[in-house]
Amino acid sequence: MGPQQDSAVTAFLEPRAWEGCFYDGKWRPASNRFESCSPSTGKLLAHLGTTSKSELAQAIAVAGKAQLNWARQPIAARAEVMRRAAELLALHSEELAGWLVREGGSIRPKAAFEIQSAVDELHHAAGLITHSEGQVISSPDPDRLSFSRRLPIGIVGVITPWNVPLLLAMRSVAPALVLGNAVVLKPDPHTSVSGGIALARLFEMAGLPEGVFCMTPGGAEVGEALVEAPGVRMITFTGSTHVGRRVGELAGRNLKRVALELGGNSPMLVLDDCDIKKAVAAGAFGSFHHQGQICMATSRHIVSRAIADQYVELLVQKARSLAVGDPELSDVALGPLINSRQRDRAHDIVTRSIAAGAEIATGGKYNALFYEPTVLTGVTPGMAAFDDEIFAPVAPIIVAEDDEHALELAAATPYGLAAAIQTGDIGRGLRLARRLRVGMIHINDQTIVDLPQAPMGGMGQSGNGSRFGSLSSWEDFTEWQWLTASSSPALYP
Repeated sequence: MGPQQDSAVTAFLEPRAWEGCFYDGKWRPASNRFESCSPSTGKLLAHLGTTSKSELAQAIAVAGKAQLNWARQPIAARAEVMRRAAELLALHSEELAGWLVREGGSIRPKAAFEIQSAVDELHHAAGLITHSEGQVISSPDPDRLSFSRRLPIGIVGVITPWNVPLLLAMRSVAPALVLGNAVVLKPDPHTSVSGGIALARLFEMAGLPEGVFCMTPGGAEVGEALVEAPGVRMITFTGSTHVGRRVGELAGRNLKRVALELGGNSPMLVLDDCDIKKAVAAGAFGSFHHQGQICMATSRHIVSRAIADQYVELLVQKARSLAVGDPELSDVALGPLINSRQRDRAHDIVTRSIAAGAEIATGGKYNALFYEPTVLTGVTPGMAAFDDEIFAPVAPIIVAEDDEHALELAAATPYGLAAAIQTGDIGRGLRLARRLRVGMIHINDQTIVDLPQAPMGGMGQSGNGSRFGSLSSWEDFTEWQWLTASSSPALYP
């Protein structure tokens, strides 16, 4: 193990250590730099490194050598590094929360939740040591031992988005490391500090051996080079379906394992027997949390006609009560969207939906990157607000005539990430849940629910069947090897 630094005297995210650098066990100056700016104010936060193809190749080579020794370490020793990292992350949570607020536009409660969830991911990864690494297989020869065991894949490339940068990186990085792999992480340029540099510093301070974790910031060209690099045997990617197809194509050409967690258009079915006030509170959280910039966001409110008017009235009241502003300056409910491209795309979806016949019950306006919580009524299939992943604080309301119609509306999408059902009858909810083709579903909750011990992932265009969390980590980040051994050589004619 590398030396464990004294966290009490070592600055966690001191820019002098990492500004303009990539990381391969040491902080090395990158060939080029780019600026990280606050989406709330436009203020310059830091100069970050853009990893060149040669620097990426250098990091991968370092990771390949380090992985061999790391995999020889007992899994208990690898788990101990995860536990130390969890302690350090909790210790430095306030400093990191500030970066999530400034860099990604998170409100404080979202930042706190994300950090705690990342801590949980580290502890859960450490707990993987309690599960079997293989199995004994029956053999026709009683003197011949036959068993299978799981071996690390080697180097895992992890490409992460800007919306939940720390957690969505940790979900892959922690289990991949504890199971004996090396990791090369490519964070999104918008959140390279909170989603990249923070992890490098964390594992450096926790005593992870040099080179086992590498952090190579940059844009799409760095991501493509990572996917195509011969030494990288697996890619995990979290992001849009459009980019996920490209990642899957490039990985497939090189016969690499690839785990894709992609976009969503998640419905919440609001049935006529629900607790309507609680359903509205859940729906508002699901659509407006982190400005709607979450793949599992409640994207379509499918409401029974009998309660639709009341639901809209209460949701509009809730939306108008939510403060929007700079989360660094005050306790607001919504911060900024990540950039002008995302704002303009979302506003275009709203505008086209109105042109097609939808109506704005509230919102629909913005100031700079601050978009008002918006409720759309009269939304029907074929409108952009029904068909597209919005990724902004917009709640489209679709009226359902009955349960069958609600199921039909919910299924009218190629996505299959998450869903929710609000009902006073748990049996009714379970019957409907069985008929929804989504990877995650929650009865009497909204669609954004996260646990490290649960198999997280989607169906359809929301992913390729891979799962993050639970025992899925053993499936994702290791490969089977069958081994037989006899006390004497086998005889053949």
